[in-house]
Amino acid sequence: MQFRIKRYIKPVINIASLVDVLFLLLIFFMVTSAFVEQPNIKLELPTTRHSELNKMDRTVLTIARDGQLFLQEKRVDKINLEKELRRVILDTGDDVLVLKADKMVPYGDVVSVMDGARGAGFKKVVAPTLMQE
Repeated sequence: MQFRIKRYIKPVINIASLVDVLFLLLIFFMVTSAFVEQPNIKLELPTTRHSELNKMDRTVLTIARDGQLFLQEKRVDKINLEKELRRVILDTGDDVLVLKADKMVPYGDVVSVMDGARGAGFKKVVAPTLMQE
């Protein structure tokens, strides 16, 4: 009696198509992810644990650590701030102001800028923060 020798064939997984799919997924997530845009002004925003991440394409007013004011990344004097804010409202029609202030800026300075924004006609002032992980 002669026994037949069975050949055992190892299963092979072709991973070339798997690599292609993973590469496409990587590209998809890179393209669709939201990037936080920061101007060239050195700022250290305060952090919070309870906030939402929103992308805002609004009028941005920045208060730097040394007290300088930047409206849409252009330097503005405190004296002309309210006039410039009124001009922005007339040009854009947007009544929401995003106020970015360094965490070391005195609270009184932030409140006076918010008061000037209200006087210029902004209905809402938003102060973004960084989420703490």
